[in-house]
Amino acid sequence: MLATLTIHLHLPACASLKEKRGRIKPLMARLHREFNVSVAEMGLQDAWQEAVIVCAMVGNGHSHLEAALQTVSKWVEAHWTDGDVIEQRIEVG
Repeated sequence: MLATLTIHLHLPACASLKEKRGRIKPLMARLHREFNVSVAEMGLQDAWQEAVIVCAMVGNGHSHLEAALQTVSKWVEAHWTDGDVIEQRIEVG
């Protein structure tokens, strides 16, 4: 099974794409390192103040995958201080 966590972020202080990347890349690296998920920026690449990142996991149990991505989701809400989380969505299939 494949599970994804889509996170829509708002970065109000960013004034350029370079600045946005400087804030998003450390977040993606930390999620990969701490939670062993694949992470990529998947939307709004040309927007300065918004980003969509997707975390993906593969496993054999629906409930395990959902619980693991819920942990990632809660961590982002609690620890990411460079902006706001607009929306998060978990899909398992």
